[in-house]
Amino acid sequence: MPFVADALTATYKGIPPSFQWPVKFCFYNSLIAFVLGAATGNVSQVDRVWTFLPTIYAAYYALLPLWPSKSPLPLYPFVPETAHPDVIRNYSPRALLMFGLIFVWMCRLTFNTWRRGLFNLKDEDYRWEILRGKMPPWLFQMFNLVFIAFMQNVILFVIAVPVQIAAMQQPTGLGTSDCVLAVLALLDVAMEFVADNQQYAFQTFKHTGKKDEWPGAHIAWTKTDLKRGFITRGLWAWSRHPNFFCEQTFWVLINFFPLVAPEYPGYAPPLPLGAGTSLESLFPIIPGLVICSLFFSSTKFTESITAAKYPEYKSYQQRVSMFVPFLTPVWGLYLTLLGKKAEVDMVVYGQDVALDEKKKA
Repeated sequence: MPFVADALTATYKGIPPSFQWPVKFCFYNSLIAFVLGAATGNVSQVDRVWTFLPTIYAAYYALLPLWPSKSPLPLYPFVPETAHPDVIRNYSPRALLMFGLIFVWMCRLTFNTWRRGLFNLKDEDYRWEILRGKMPPWLFQMFNLVFIAFMQNVILFVIAVPVQIAAMQQPTGLGTSDCVLAVLALLDVAMEFVADNQQYAFQTFKHTGKKDEWPGAHIAWTKTDLKRGFITRGLWAWSRHPNFFCEQTFWVLINFFPLVAPEYPGYAPPLPLGAGTSLESLFPIIPGLVICSLFFSSTKFTESITAAKYPEYKSYQQRVSMFVPFLTPVWGLYLTLLGKKAEVDMVVYGQDVALDEKKKA
């Protein structure tokens, strides 16, 4: 597609050197995702590479000295000669640490995606099918082009931009903030792994009757749980989406690495497309804002579907916080003041659950 290549070359004049390859890679990924989605009728193309793309961008920035100044093959990483010499010659310890954490994140998410069978080329996110039924075909294809194919790819690029900022900072070593954030990020990934295990174990029990006891998922599921149809035990008793809460928290922690470093704000990152200075002050926190906005909006849509399917889900929404576990006791206190807590607890947790807890005590 020569015209596409020419258009990209023309826009490079306004793109900082360290963004040129990622922007090109993101554009072609988006274009391929749209074409495949339109051709096959399956628009979950981005979903299948979701676990890998942020890691690829992070690896590019963490390993900048490895890349040549010109791409020897299509889409092969490169760093233009106009990039700062220090960036081309020296590895950033902070960027390498962030890449390592994102790689661990990728391994967890890839494993969970694989065991759920979502890498199957015929699989499509059920939400797209529902949304397709609510839109005229032409409008859904526009949505596929703008959001599903392009915006999602842009988001996956943007959330890795903090690694670019860290690479530009060129720290001589790791500081206290790096160590603290790294520990918190690893704990976050571990908690998300537990949440995934609990959901997977519940769904396995629900559909097959078998008890798969993954780490952190040793829960005695009951007939009430099966009748309810959705999980309200373990971490899910504190958050309606503990996995999503951990996902957002992880990327916010990644966003913090360069922002709380001793070198900040010594490096002011330029915007990829040379936008005005009014946005440049917000640019460092955009990755965290973008990922949280995405999860909030997509979760609201998901919950509207779930609430229509399971009558008890509205009680669950009243009792348990959407994301933040620390807010759940507040919701409980509020229901107590209204005199509804016992009634809602019975719907959400079930009488036999209370009896089981009583027997253990």
